[in-house]
Amino acid sequence: MSTFVNDRTRKSLSVVGQILLVTVAMVVLATVGKAEPPKAGERAQDFQLAALNGGTVKLSSFLKKGPVVLVILRGYPGYQCPICNMQVGALIGSADKIIDKKAQVILVYPGPADGLKQHANEFVTGKNLPANFTLALDPDYSMIQKYDLRWDAPNETSYPSTFVIDKKANIAFAKVSHDHGNRATPDEILTALASIKARK
Repeated sequence: MSTFVNDRTRKSLSVVGQILLVTVAMVVLATVGKAEPPKAGERAQDFQLAALNGGTVKLSSFLKKGPVVLVILRGYPGYQCPICNMQVGALIGSADKIIDKKAQVILVYPGPADGLKQHANEFVTGKNLPANFTLALDPDYSMIQKYDLRWDAPNETSYPSTFVIDKKANIAFAKVSHDHGNRATPDEILTALASIKARK
């Protein structure tokens, strides 16, 4: 009887151990290699996009002139995002302070390639973008995918995000929103730019 109980106990423990092993393996497989957006303290990957005005937007080239405020908008998810409009309006209102920090702003406007330039033109209509602001087009999400910011859901494009990047491509500030709001404010951006200057 004792041997039978012990054998049955060992078999039960063996089954439990196998279940635990499979569970742990599944968790590891789900997390290993899982992409995540860039974080503060990491280096920003270089990218190259077409500017709305016909020029080229290459991050490394912009960084030669000074720090960059990289703003990922929702672009065109089927309509013009009102919160993106408000965010860009607030940044334009702080343009002089951003210029004082010798920084440039790159606005990334993602969306399906078909008609994206037309939609981007609609987005900037009525906005007087300062000289240090550049709107870059990201058709079919090449840059968004590179930064692991694709919001792959119906009527979505990218997670609204803001990165402040110093001249050496180090990310001094990162804020990624997983909803439509919770955007980086001009004050947060200016504080991050000031911290870059203080480190020099």
